[in-house]
Amino acid sequence: MNLQQVEFPHQNKMAQPLVSVIIPVYNRLNFLKEAVESVLRQTYKNYELIIVDDGSTDDTPLIKEIFPPIKYIRHPENKGVAAARNTGIKNSHGELLAFLDSDDLWLPEKLEKQVEFMNQNPDLLISQTEEIWIRNGKRVNPRKKHKKEGGNIFFRSLELCLISPSAVILKRELLKEVGLFDEDLKAAEDYDLWLRITWKYPVGLLPQPLVIKRGGHPDQLSRTTPVIDRYRIIALKKLLLSVPLSNAQRSAVLKELQRKCWIVYNGALKKNNSEIIDFCQNIAGETGIKLKGG
Repeated sequence: MNLQQVEFPHQNKMAQPLVSVIIPVYNRLNFLKEAVESVLRQTYKNYELIIVDDGSTDDTPLIKEIFPPIKYIRHPENKGVAAARNTGIKNSHGELLAFLDSDDLWLPEKLEKQVEFMNQNPDLLISQTEEIWIRNGKRVNPRKKHKKEGGNIFFRSLELCLISPSAVILKRELLKEVGLFDEDLKAAEDYDLWLRITWKYPVGLLPQPLVIKRGGHPDQLSRTTPVIDRYRIIALKKLLLSVPLSNAQRSAVLKELQRKCWIVYNGALKKNNSEIIDFCQNIAGETGIKLKGG
């Protein structure tokens, strides 16, 4: 879906907030309460907060009673995080869009400092902050390969996702150009979007850790989605076939696509997973890569 085909709601420009904060959630009321509280504690106040409940079956709908000022939207059934974020985007009004995963937290000055950073760098369309990582309740240090950088990060972003949704602010006009989150992707929907952005645009980095990224819980997509790399492979294929990459970019995408596809294909052969074997063979046929190592 292309965001250019989406009509956003209109408000009086004097009344609308500058920032729209979008939190997608599925069956995480306790986490969600803490996430919402971290938004309400922001020193910057010119924002709207939109909760998109992606068909939760627990007590998550109670959030609208606990925090009446929020805008609460509910999907009648679970559609996935990409669809939830897109619903939030299409029902938002701010010139700047900020996302917060329901299990993450913002430090109180996150919005204030990042809005100031965007104002100081008016040519930037997207920026993110540094973050503090918590795994199973304990602080951990990111590995070297996860180190954030500012500027043109496309080539490093091919291997793994270097942008965290909870740390991002981006201009609405950017999504009007590159499109929404891909709702066909059950996972790696953020990896897909960041590649569609970074092949063309730099990413600003505010080096202060203003986000607490919490992980290790059993319902994370990285734990519940089998063969998650298949969705990164789809994202790379899409990029290869739909974006006017430079020769250097195209070569790098093909190299990473072949590497990822070989890993997944080799694993599927060992497990005799015919579905994934066929998937990799189809990708190879569409892109011309070879299913071999190296």
